[in-house]
Amino acid sequence: MLWLALAAAGCKQTEPVVQTDHSPPAPPVDSVAFSPDGKTLASGGWDWTIKLWDAATGAELRTLRHSEYVKSVTFSLDGKTLATAGTLNTVKLWDVATGAELRTLKNDSGWIHSLAFSPDGKTLACGNDDHNVNLWDVSTGKELSTLQGHSYAVSSVTFSPDGKILASGSWDKTIKLWNVSTGEQLSTLKGHSSNVHSIAFSPDGKLLASGSSDGTVKLWDVSPGTELRTLGGTSR
Repeated sequence: MLWLALAAAGCKQTEPVVQTDHSPPAPPVDSVAFSPDGKTLASGGWDWTIKLWDAATGAELRTLRHSEYVKSVTFSLDGKTLATAGTLNTVKLWDVATGAELRTLKNDSGWIHSLAFSPDGKTLACGNDDHNVNLWDVSTGKELSTLQGHSYAVSSVTFSPDGKILASGSWDKTIKLWNVSTGEQLSTLKGHSSNVHSIAFSPDGKLLASGSSDGTVKLWDVSPGTELRTLGGTSR
């Protein structure tokens, strides 16, 4: 079941809306994302579909069909484009307003774990099972560069608020910071004792948070690339 946290979207309803689709029996839903205005929620599932929902009412707006299991979904910051990634090295870009497929991005990266649009919406980053990060030109569908350096799958990617730095978290227990313009690796953040699954920049871009299978969250100073503190392990 998919629960919509409507209060977080600024909706008046206080009770969650429960969605039982993707088609019965309900398959796993691997990724959800709100549009920047909070009005639309996208969900990607193992039934090879992406569903767009009205966050205020819970109504299904449309179904988009991918070519494989959907692992990740994300909106561009203007909310006009949705990117979806599958388990067989395919990314699709969609027009949110019409549901039209804009283009397909494909290479030999294998399972794509994570997607992120740059703040200006011109570049899409993909974190892949082949240990690499691919950068794509959204308007042309051209692959701009491949960032190599991790030794295991890249589970999470995110751009700094100014779009100049890309962070990538990996199952190799590290986070790497990259210069987006040049592809240069700026630093490697080491400290986790297990897979890194999630990373996020602070709004001013000075801090980076990382979550790991080791049960901790770490805060990092981006500029020197040093660990500031560890937020204690999560309880089960």
